[in-house]
This record gives sequence, C-alpha cells and structure tokens, in this order.
Amino acid sequence: MPSLDANVVKIAVEMESENPQLKEFNQKIPLTNIIQDLCSGWDLTDPEQYALKFSEKTNQNYVTEKNRNEIKNGSVLRLAFSPSKIAYDILQTLHSESSDDKNERTSALQKLAECSTDITFALEFINKQGLALIISLIERGKCQGAMLANALASFVELMDHGIVSWDILETPFINMVASYVNNQTSRPQEAKVVQSSLSILESIVLNSSAKYGQVEKEVGFPNLVLRLENQNPIIQQNALSLINALFLKADPAKRKIIASTLCTKQVRNVILQNIIQTSSGEVGSEMAHQLYVMQTLCFGLLEERMNTKMDPQDQDAHEKIKELRKIAFELDTISGGDASRRQLSPFTKDYKKLGFKYDINPALDFTETPPGMLALDCMVYFARNHVDAYTKVVLENSCRADEHECPFGRSSVELVRLLCNILRIGELPSEQTTTYHQIFFSHDHPFHELYCVCIVLLNKTWKEMRATTEDFVKVLSVVREQITRALGSQPANLEKLRQKLSTLTYSEITNLWQQERTSREQWESHARPIVQLKELVTPEIVQLIKKQRLNYMVDGTRFTKYSQRGQRVKDKFWFVRLSQNHKVLHYGDCDDKSVPTIEELPNKLGVVDIKALLTGKDCPHMKDAKGRKSTHQLAFSLTLDSVEMTPLYFVAPDEMVYDYWVDGINALLGNKMTSKEAENDLETLLSMEIKLRLLDAEGVGVDIPQDPPPVPADPPNYEFCYDFK
Repeated sequence: MPSLDANVVKIAVEMESENPQLKEFNQKIPLTNIIQDLCSGWDLTDPEQYALKFSEKTNQNYVTEKNRNEIKNGSVLRLAFSPSKIAYDILQTLHSESSDDKNERTSALQKLAECSTDITFALEFINKQGLALIISLIERGKCQGAMLANALASFVELMDHGIVSWDILETPFINMVASYVNNQTSRPQEAKVVQSSLSILESIVLNSSAKYGQVEKEVGFPNLVLRLENQNPIIQQNALSLINALFLKADPAKRKIIASTLCTKQVRNVILQNIIQTSSGEVGSEMAHQLYVMQTLCFGLLEERMNTKMDPQDQDAHEKIKELRKIAFELDTISGGDASRRQLSPFTKDYKKLGFKYDINPALDFTETPPGMLALDCMVYFARNHVDAYTKVVLENSCRADEHECPFGRSSVELVRLLCNILRIGELPSEQTTTYHQIFFSHDHPFHELYCVCIVLLNKTWKEMRATTEDFVKVLSVVREQITRALGSQPANLEKLRQKLSTLTYSEITNLWQQERTSREQWESHARPIVQLKELVTPEIVQLIKKQRLNYMVDGTRFTKYSQRGQRVKDKFWFVRLSQNHKVLHYGDCDDKSVPTIEELPNKLGVVDIKALLTGKDCPHMKDAKGRKSTHQLAFSLTLDSVEMTPLYFVAPDEMVYDYWVDGINALLGNKMTSKEAENDLETLLSMEIKLRLLDAEGVGVDIPQDPPPVPADPPNYEFCYDFK
C-alpha cells in the first residue's frame, strides 16, 4: 500500500559502476543517516566521505539540509564524494609543486573550476584556505596556459558567491591579473585567461571600496578598446563591462576624460564594426545591456549642464547669445547689402524674432532647470554647424504673422527639456534594460545632433498644425510622439532618422492616435443601463484575463538571476513555467537564448505550498538592494508554507512581465488582480464587449436613456386573462 506521508518521496540513487538503488526519502530523517544507509547498500566504508548530489542537466549541486525540499517524487540523485573530501584532494594536489605533477595540478584546477559553481563546495574549499592558495598561485605567476585559465575561472566562481569580500585582494594580485589583459597575444589558449581577467577586474572596480585607482592605473583604455576588436564575443562583452564599470565609478573629472575617449570616431567605429554591425547581425542580451549602459553613462555627462542655471556674470554665455543673433541676422543682411541699417536696429527686436521669452534679457530664458545651459549649448551648436538650417528656421518665423510664428528660443528650451526626458538624462542605468540606439554611436555629439534634427522637425510640425503660441503644449505632444516612434524604429544613423521622421507627419500621427484610441477607447457613458450592463459583463471579462495570464505562465518566462542580496548575477538565467493543470510551477537554470521544455526544468513547486506573494521592497532579496529603484519595482517573491522550503525570488525583465506574473500568481491564489495591465485590459475588453452588444442600437434612432424607464403602476385588477372554460 503506498505511503500517505507527505514527507516521504520515492527516488532513485545512482553511483558510478553500481546498480541504482530505489529508496523512500524521508524529509524528516537527517541526510547523514540516509547517506549511511546508502553506503551500507553498496558496501562502502567511511560514509562521512560521501554526499548526495542532484543529477539533472541544469542542477548538479550538492543536496543539503537547506535545499533537500527540492527533492520530489521520481527524482534521481547521485552518491558522490563529499565537498570536504574533494576540496582536501584538490588542495593536496595543488600544494605539490613538483614539475612531474603539472598535469595533475592542471586537472585539479579544472575540477576546481567545475565544482566551485556549487556554494556548498565553495564554502568548504574557502574554509580550508583554498581561496588564499589560488590567490597566491595567481599572484606569484605559478600558473600558465590551461592551469592559469582554470585558476582564474575557479577564482571567479568562488568569489561570485559573495562569501569573501573583494577588499582582500592586494596590489600584486591586481597587477598580475591586469597584465593578462594588457598582453595582446592572440593565442587561442589565452582567450579564457583574458575573459576571466576582465571579469575579475570589473568585479574589483564595482565591489571593492578602495581598489578602483589601482585597476584604473594598471589597465589602460587603449588596451580595453583593442579587446573590443577581438572576435571572441565574451571577451568583447567583458571588456565593455569593465569599461562601463570604470566609467560608472570614476569621479566627475575622470568621467569626462573617459567619455572623450569613448566618443572619438576611432572607438565608435570599433564598437559599430566589431559589435553592432557584425555579419550575424545579432547582439546578445548581455552585450545589448552593456551598450545601453555605455550610452546612458555618456548621456549622463550632460546632467551637469542640464541642471546649471545661467550665471548673470557668465560673459561667455552672453557672447553665445549675441552670436545667435549675429549668425541669424547680421550675416543675412550683410549678404543683402543692408548692413548699416541693421547695425542701427536695437538688439531687443532681434531677440524677439529669435523667439526668446525674455527678449529684453534673453539670459533669463536659461535660468530654469532642466534644461538650463544645455539648451543654449544646443542652440549655439545648431547655429555654428548647420548655418543654413538655422537661418532658415529663424527667418521663416520672422516673416510669419505674430500669432503663427514658432518661437525658436522658447521651442529650443522646451525641446531640449523633452529630449532629456525621453533619453532619461541624469538617471542611473537600469539593471534590466537592453534597449540601446545605434544612432548614438554614429556621431561625436549625438545629443546635439539629435536636437538639430528635431528642432527642424518641430518647426515643420508647427506649420503643419497651423499652430499659434497657445498651441505650444499640443505641438510638443505631437513632436514627442514623432521622436519616440522614430527612435523606436532603431534607425542606424541620422539620415535614417530624418527619413523616418519625414514619414511621421502630423497627419500620420493623428491617424495613428485615432487608431489606438479606437482600439483602447473607454466607455465613458454614465447611463445607468450601461453601468448595469458593465456590472453584468465584468466577471466574464475578469475570468478571460485570468485565463490569459495563466496561459502566459504556462508558456514560461526567462528571468535574470539575482543573489539574495539583490545583486544581478551576470550571464545567469533561470526559466519558470506553470503546468497545464495550473497546479505546479516548474523551474530551472537556462541560457539567454534557448526556451527549455517543461520536462527539462528539474525543480517543482506546488501551488498549494505557496503561502503569500510579496512584491517590491517587501521581498527578502530586495532588503539590501539600496539605490536600485528600477530593480525593486520589478521584484516579487513567493513565501512558502514550510520553513524548510526555499522561497522563490524573481526580478522581472520589464513591467509587462512583472504585471502578468503577479496577476497570474494572484489568480492562482484566489486574490484580485490589481496591476495596471489588468486594469487596462479590463477597460479595453469591457469597452469592446459593450460596443458589440450595443451594435443593434446604432443607426436606428435608439437613444439610451440616462435612467431606465419607470415601472408602470399596477393595473386596477388582474382579470384580463382569457378563461378557456
């Protein structure tokens, strides 16, 4: 008769060169007792030298008292040597420095690199002073070739667990690792050495408190740029990650120096030709994230000017304002032979034609932040580098009637503010975003060039709308839509951007808005019959949304791995699916491209075991994630009924995935779906359903009353039925 004890599961245990044992695994019995029983079945002595491991393709970690709840009915485990024994054997081999043992030491380091991904082994190895030995071997240059590659890879894996602080590393170690990055040999066997070295230096920059200067001193940017030319995508990715780390942690003065290097045509061409415009045409998600980070950090340098008000004593700024007037009017009048009369006219009239809000003192236009002095910088850049376009914009509006002129000065200030908002100038890079714009790697001054394109667009849209100064907000809303949609099409260069913007005319934008408004239009009527119909239909729509959310969970989602301290683990992903019967969550590790089937996901969690859903800062893994605003907003976790079961921690890649999963889990738990996506879907589907049900009332003169007609009074008697008798 099968056991009804929920703590007992039936498993198989394998061992090399032995027949598997079928066992009943009792979660209440200590692991040491279970291992001892297994060893007895195989006549093995010293059971303390053995341990159980998971045997799934994506999970071969040791079974511990903390993760033993992951063992389910039908699981297959493997009896192997314990972490303590393996760590001891590896250390014994590494301590031997005989030249005859070189192959053995290489094999030991290779095994160490494989085992170090398991935190149980990592703890054991570090406690036996193994990490100190690895650091010493690297620091003293005792390893070369495959030995060095495995030693560095082992170090990376051991440190990734967060057991030991990065501050323990001393100057000789950092210098040695940096030398592997600076050495530009192209031998294939050196690739793994460079990969690990770049990863180590990045982690030192990001996680140590005082080692930035040492890394920055030892690794020159020219060497890192050369690494971007390497055809190995992981070396390219790690080199770009290190550049971004140095950029992010630098002081403001160094940031400007780094940015000036990265924005040179030579460096931009290296990135375009070797990373973005490759023959495959594909950029991995981690590389895309690093390109986005670089783009964001470069744009972040504009924050200072964006938040700087014009100083009345700033003579240089006053000269720039005068230069704007001179280029717009004096050059034009000199060519027309009317210079003497122009020189006699007051500047105030010219400043008014330039569209400044404060024509008597234009400096006041740049006292509001944002965009502050950045607006003046862009205007001067436009006037100096695109003289014809600048004079055309200014003079066209000078000739229009006052009520229809597009004020260049005010337009520029508002446009720069708009661009800062669209590009999120001044915000730290999000840890989830992978959207970068190739266009910004195609010019030395991408923001200023974008402004030059968009100010011409704004003037064109203003004319198409036949706008007046009272329509300023409306024009800006259309221009924002034009810019956002054009950038969303991922143009390769400024010319492609201009071509896309030329198709997004005011008429086209209004058509697009009308289509979207029609598809998402809300039913705004407050008539009681419609309200009652809504109340009748709403439960059906809610059930439809729940079904969609659960189907989305059945399809599954790839999540980026995060540590329990809320730190993003680079290049580590896991996949989660809901079973077809909506009773079990299947999950396991995966890469950043493949979509594992439900059979390939080794871990399971019953929906009945979920105690509660936590979101945002309430999640345990977000307690220490200080300063990561975008991360905690996308975080959610599942707490479980049993304290012996490990909670699941999630960080969604974007808001839509977050809303869908939170809705789906709430639906499974019988709770109300409260996300914005759920509200939007309910409003959209409800509006469509109401319209469909009211189609018969359209075009036939049927007016829906605000209130239903009154119920007629009772008849004087009820003797109006026909009597068949």
